[in-house]
Amino acid sequence: MNKLISAVSPHFHTPRDTQKIMLDVIIALVPAEIASAILFGWRALLVVAVCAGTCVLSEFLFEKLCKRDVTIYDLSAVVTGMILAFNLPVTIPLWQAALGSVTAIIVVKQLFGGIGQNFANPAATARIVMIVAFSGEMTKWVNPVGFFTDVDALSTATPLVAMSKGGDVPSYLDLFLGNHAGCLGETCALALLLGGVYLLVRRVITWHAPVAFIGTVALMSLVCGKDVLAQILSGGLMLGAIFMATDYASTPNTKWGKIIFGVGCGLITVLIRFWGNYPEGVSYSILIMNILTPYIAKLTRSKPLIGGVEQ
Repeated sequence: MNKLISAVSPHFHTPRDTQKIMLDVIIALVPAEIASAILFGWRALLVVAVCAGTCVLSEFLFEKLCKRDVTIYDLSAVVTGMILAFNLPVTIPLWQAALGSVTAIIVVKQLFGGIGQNFANPAATARIVMIVAFSGEMTKWVNPVGFFTDVDALSTATPLVAMSKGGDVPSYLDLFLGNHAGCLGETCALALLLGGVYLLVRRVITWHAPVAFIGTVALMSLVCGKDVLAQILSGGLMLGAIFMATDYASTPNTKWGKIIFGVGCGLITVLIRFWGNYPEGVSYSILIMNILTPYIAKLTRSKPLIGGVEQ
């Protein structure tokens, strides 16, 4: 009995810390970043750099001002900046991208206590704020131009807009490879899937939320008589399902909770896509389900057994 050691939790330790998890996410985002540069030119890299750099700087300055421990070394701010950049058109003015990054870090993350305390996904929320504030620039889509070509200022329709208005939709191959207009990090489904597979192999995420999210959109598209494959490969569905609906802080941590979260995101996305005034609903669906996360977590949490009776 003298050798027993009592201590507060946690009692199990793992070599994988926040920094290593965020580094894995960054690695998983690299294929989509490379694809965005190939498709939309060098300015895609500039937008990513501005968003990531502004997120890191905002977090550093805010924590210094508030005399908190500096947490920029955990790389979570870099991840937020990259995901936000992937949700923006390549033509976005850089000052607007920087303002959106400040919103994501300070308003959505730091004012609620920092990493792990934010109730909503910072990138999704910042994108919605930017859509409201800068609707013209946030909906200025251009076709891929290649890495060494300046971005064409002539706007064009995204596949979702084309489908909603009965226009010409790119082929499945073009949708899969990203050869169409859209946000700079959402168009290439192949690159996003590669990143998703990497995160699954590394056990950074589980399949529950992404499969439930994408599966619900596919099922509802089939029921509503829509082009299922086109709906899956278009818009921000892949990006949202793999990288935003799997956020540790703002989504449920139980298996059934993740499935319910994904199904809810899918249903709201379909409602907005098919019957809303805006052609895309991924960011809105994630934000709404983020708000419902505490209730989902409470509903699906494990209950202890005391004396063989569930309490």
